[in-house]
Amino acid sequence: MKTFILIPFHLLVLLIACQTVAEAQDAPRPNIIFIMADDLGYGDLSCYGQTNWQTPVLDGMAQRGLMFSDAYAGSTVCAPSRASLMTGMHNGHTWIRANGRIALRPGEDITIAQVLKRAGYHTAMIGKSSLACNSDDQELSHQMGFDYFFGFLAHAAAHHYYPKQLFRNVAGRTSVVEYPNNQLHEGEHYSSDLFLADTRAYLKAVAQRDEPFFLLYASQLSHASLCVPERWIEPFRGKFDEVSVPQRHYRGTDEPKATYAGMVTRLDWEVGQLLDQLEELGLSDNTLIIFMSDNGSMNEGGFQRAWFNSSGPLRGGKRDLYEGGIRSPMIAYWPGQIAPGKTDLPTANWDIFPTLAELAGAEYSHEIDGLSLVPTLLGSGEQPTHDYLYWEFHEQGGKQAVRVGTWKGVRLNCKRDADAPIELYDLSRDPGEANNIAARHPAVVRQIRRIMAEAREPHPRFPFAADRP
Repeated sequence: MKTFILIPFHLLVLLIACQTVAEAQDAPRPNIIFIMADDLGYGDLSCYGQTNWQTPVLDGMAQRGLMFSDAYAGSTVCAPSRASLMTGMHNGHTWIRANGRIALRPGEDITIAQVLKRAGYHTAMIGKSSLACNSDDQELSHQMGFDYFFGFLAHAAAHHYYPKQLFRNVAGRTSVVEYPNNQLHEGEHYSSDLFLADTRAYLKAVAQRDEPFFLLYASQLSHASLCVPERWIEPFRGKFDEVSVPQRHYRGTDEPKATYAGMVTRLDWEVGQLLDQLEELGLSDNTLIIFMSDNGSMNEGGFQRAWFNSSGPLRGGKRDLYEGGIRSPMIAYWPGQIAPGKTDLPTANWDIFPTLAELAGAEYSHEIDGLSLVPTLLGSGEQPTHDYLYWEFHEQGGKQAVRVGTWKGVRLNCKRDADAPIELYDLSRDPGEANNIAARHPAVVRQIRRIMAEAREPHPRFPFAADRP
């Protein structure tokens, strides 16, 4: 293992030059960029109703692409949500079902990166690892299908925007990139600047090859710490009634509201930088971009989602299985292929796996929970729909949630009570889940109770009371 002070962009070119090119298929396949925001609320984009700031780039993508109103994250916290994205499995079947020291398992879990790589795609992940919560396995990205990785191995390290080190894996060889002038809360190198620069170098290098690419751009924004360079805070200074946030694990600031606004608008700007580069490289017309968040809006690092109505009209936020904890903004953008529009199709991030596989002409033989969204994206064929969507969560006493049509069931205290009551909501009439109508619809409650029992496989590390004999 070697250590570098400067980012060795030349390794990107070396990697791509050595990459084996798969046999070309008859039809061109799209390049794919999946942009994963971190803790971005359903109501944090102006196209989803935010009025305290504007997100013109993502708004433009929504106007020219397909905007989803009923798209869901894989979970209500980071690691299990990303596991669902990577594997095409919902929380009842994924290995990672909570945050903690846990990772996807080489040789057992199959990722979309592995499937696309076998189909001839060059695969890259830049930013926050979406394969583990807290791991020190420097080879995991390569083992799980990524030809290239640059970023944080552990989510705890990704809590800070001025890291002392990041990791780069090039075709299975790892280097540590040191930033000696960074001190976690302050420093010389802001991590989002590093990730954007690395992504720009990657796109420039991969554009010189004939094979398509899959890039997972896993931004830290807008996760706590509340931290963004001054140029992004200044436009919002004095616009909000601020409160002081003390510095503890996360960064302290006297301008938390202006800082958060700056973080979201910075994320929007980053997306614009990627769009501009795709245009410069001649890649725009054959690149699919999908934008989502990994879970709902947070109350962390001194931030309060109520400040900006970050959950929009939805109840709750991060760590809840109410809509505010799991429903996500989602935009699919592919000029000339995806017609502008909006859809209320209920979908979840485990649908991304089969969608990308179908577009790439990639094959896989194992069963997954996801359904391809290609008919909806391309406006052709019949869109398969889910019988239900399922989530479980293993903090705060354990929780389960099921969506069937417009019905939504939520159950709390699952770790101690196998017969805990189920709350029932009709999302078509009550998207804010204010009125529990379980007593009026016992048949629907019974159906949801059955799904909650049947949808999940017991997990040795994440038991519910119902798993006990």
